[in-house]
Amino acid sequence: MSIFSLENVEQSFDKLNVLNSLSLSLEKGQVLGLLGHNGAGKTTTMKLILGLLKPTSGKVRVFNQDPSEPSFSHHRYQIGFLPENVSFYQQLTGAEVLRFFGKLKKVNRARCDELLAQVGLTDAANRKVKTYSKGMKQRLGLAQAILTEPSLLLLDEPTVGLDPIATKEFYLIVDQLKALGCSIILCSHVLPGIEKHLDQVAILSKGQLAAFGSINELRAQTKLPTKVAFSGCFEIESLAKKLATAVHQDGENFYLMTNDEDKMSIISQLAHQPGIKNIDTYPATLEQLYVHFMALDRLSHKTNSQPERDLLNPPVDPKQIGEGL
Repeated sequence: MSIFSLENVEQSFDKLNVLNSLSLSLEKGQVLGLLGHNGAGKTTTMKLILGLLKPTSGKVRVFNQDPSEPSFSHHRYQIGFLPENVSFYQQLTGAEVLRFFGKLKKVNRARCDELLAQVGLTDAANRKVKTYSKGMKQRLGLAQAILTEPSLLLLDEPTVGLDPIATKEFYLIVDQLKALGCSIILCSHVLPGIEKHLDQVAILSKGQLAAFGSINELRAQTKLPTKVAFSGCFEIESLAKKLATAVHQDGENFYLMTNDEDKMSIISQLAHQPGIKNIDTYPATLEQLYVHFMALDRLSHKTNSQPERDLLNPPVDPKQIGEGL
């Protein structure tokens, strides 16, 4: 059963249409990356799932219930939410803030202390929030969001303000929650490094679903090339002729671009080539997939009144994307 589902959802504010026929769902224990440029409809989608908005038309279901109805109130303890810009009472300490929310959510003090340790705030627990850095407030926000061990967790730009180590620790917590069966919606503009934590990706553009699927499914849809990098001592022109493809040099290393159909044959030939010392493969990244779908979406919305704009923003060549790896 889907943890949440949107069926042909339309959302308008006055004459502004924010979401157009959006259908989306997520299964238990999955992590969904909700991606899109500013104004694409990500925040509106999250507000619909939280029940803060009622759709203009279409159906929204969370735990098979309408989250905008008063009867949904007893399900709210099953939902956690971390907004992009967290705001707490500045004169309270971190521990006091979390215990305050703990009382609201009927969570005991021991759970609050456990979470402060989990997000790395034990040493700062008795400091006032006004002395916290942006990253520390973000970690306190995460602790607040998972107080009730939610079945559904919504994270809006959760790593904003976190340093690389804190970001890595944050995603360890995400993986732990997923392993416990929590379903997670992760909204982020920081794409490098997050793809290994995602089960599904939804790319929104102008309120519509530009792409949806697993990373591998999106790679199959785009047919973007894989970069095969290698090193060694050999005659480059002879090798290129043997492989029937261009071989490029990058410092002391070499690489070529290939499709999925030819990849294994290329790797096999390289493995048996005298002088080859190392071989690595780099399929299209989430960031490159995102750029590709945004380019396609821009083309699909092309109008006769925008010729100069389109010339300034040409579609992305898959080979150019691959060579950027």
